[in-house]
Amino acid sequence: MNWTERVFKLQEHGTTVRTEVVAGLTTFLTMAYIIFVNPSILGDAGMPKDSVFVATCLIAALGTMIMAFYANYPIALAPGMGLNAYFAYVVVLHMGFTWQAALGAVFVSGCLFLLVTIFKLRELIIRGIPHSLRYAITVGIGLFLALIALKSAGIVAPSKATYVTLGDLHTPQAVLAVLGFFLIVVLDRLKVPGAILIGIVAVTIASFFFAGNEFKGIFSAPPSIAPTFLQLDIKAALAGGILNVILVFFLVELFDATGTLMGVAKRAGLLVPGKMDRLNKSLLADSAAIFAGSLLGTSSTTAYVESAAGVQAGGRTGLTALTVAVLFLACLFIAPLAGVVPAYATAPALFFVACLMLRELTELDWNETTEVVPAAVTALAMPFTYSIANGLAFGFITYAVLKLFTGQVRQVHWMVWVIGGVFLFKFIWLP
Repeated sequence: MNWTERVFKLQEHGTTVRTEVVAGLTTFLTMAYIIFVNPSILGDAGMPKDSVFVATCLIAALGTMIMAFYANYPIALAPGMGLNAYFAYVVVLHMGFTWQAALGAVFVSGCLFLLVTIFKLRELIIRGIPHSLRYAITVGIGLFLALIALKSAGIVAPSKATYVTLGDLHTPQAVLAVLGFFLIVVLDRLKVPGAILIGIVAVTIASFFFAGNEFKGIFSAPPSIAPTFLQLDIKAALAGGILNVILVFFLVELFDATGTLMGVAKRAGLLVPGKMDRLNKSLLADSAAIFAGSLLGTSSTTAYVESAAGVQAGGRTGLTALTVAVLFLACLFIAPLAGVVPAYATAPALFFVACLMLRELTELDWNETTEVVPAAVTALAMPFTYSIANGLAFGFITYAVLKLFTGQVRQVHWMVWVIGGVFLFKFIWLP
């Protein structure tokens, strides 16, 4: 038995080294944008962008590697979008805290997150999630991915009058994204191995000829991480005014990561009796990543919904995650090459995966409105509020209220009432 089989149990999961590596490369390409976007966002808060770039690559590699070896899950971790914006634009720029204090808040929330996981409170939360909401999480993540993809391709654009509207379909980016989508669907239907990866690479190559993309080289030396490493201010984070910030970080981390892990794991067929132990390990992996990320100098790390692209490409084990981790480490030296893949090249892959994730809607009992309506609220709120955590919050509250007023209290797991109450507290009393 070779090393990969012994560690990742490829045969047991019906996969191969080639499939896992292609899946890892696919996941990486769909989320590589974070190594450039995260430094830009945190840089607006006054953090040294070069150091944040290094911290982003290192924590993505470290967290994903823990996920690979400890949980054997095909899920990648990196600093979360939304959480980094809250860190920079709300906590630092709006509320006036230093970025060092904000990092301290991430550290404290990470410690709380770790304790909740170690004492298996997250397991209780997962057991308490109704089956209808579990299906809704997968569907909601699919809709969320669809919105991200359409926005990246320029097919959906902002509008003051209607919030969103149709973008300019005459741009090379939009045209290439549409052609890439059709290419992926056709190749997948013809069962061509690596269909999603082929689509991404094809659009990237075409972008040099039709969309003005420029090749900027391959290698570059990594900058120093010293300006952000261990620069967090825990004392300032424990000050009264920032306690609300810690709670917000904690709640979003808890439900955003949990929702993503459950949705992607279900899509991979891993959320079944007998394999839940791996999910529990994956919860600890992403908890440890938040803690470590704050020490390196970046905002909260979380599981990435883009991992669904790798799962669709066949990823079923930690070898997929290990491939992603190695590529993030390589980005410390090949950032110019990683940055050559435009967002509109990965958009077709994400939109294809999003379409397939909507099939979970067929699992719902459409005759029971107290199950279907909370599920629909969960799924719809995720893309419309641009937050997986918000979708879960609205879903839990809706589920609890409908069961309460239809005399079905005894059918509801006690954890639903606790979670619903926590979210109500968050929406009513927290800014």
